[in-house]
Amino acid sequence: MYTRIYFLRFPKETSDQPIIYQLVKAYDIEFNILKADILPQREGIMIIELKGSKENVQQGLDYLKRLDVRVERLATKVHRDDRKCFQCGACTSICPVGALYIQRPEMAVLFEPDRCTGCGLCVTACPVRAMEVSLKQLPDKVTAG
Repeated sequence: MYTRIYFLRFPKETSDQPIIYQLVKAYDIEFNILKADILPQREGIMIIELKGSKENVQQGLDYLKRLDVRVERLATKVHRDDRKCFQCGACTSICPVGALYIQRPEMAVLFEPDRCTGCGLCVTACPVRAMEVSLKQLPDKVTAG
């Protein structure tokens, strides 16, 4: 499943429309609202995680742009605090891309940040919260990629 995080800025003219509902219904996109501040007849903002096929997410982004919603992609970066990590391996079973894995025979939990997609599943799986996510804003050009 394709997952990306976006910062949305809604014009006040669209604040009363079911825009996110349309992403689900028309484009088969799952969402997770990470932060939102939207009031009637005022400009609104939202940080949202979108999940779906790459094609559907791109079509959903195109739909948002047609409504004059400003869309900026946020990148997630996951890093591990080695001082907290006690090598339990809980994160390795949930990592969908194998960025976290157990090296045998040493049984060391290794993390390859370059393979990480920033999905954040390891953050919730880690019992001591050694895995952390940070967000950064990418350049204005927004594509599903």
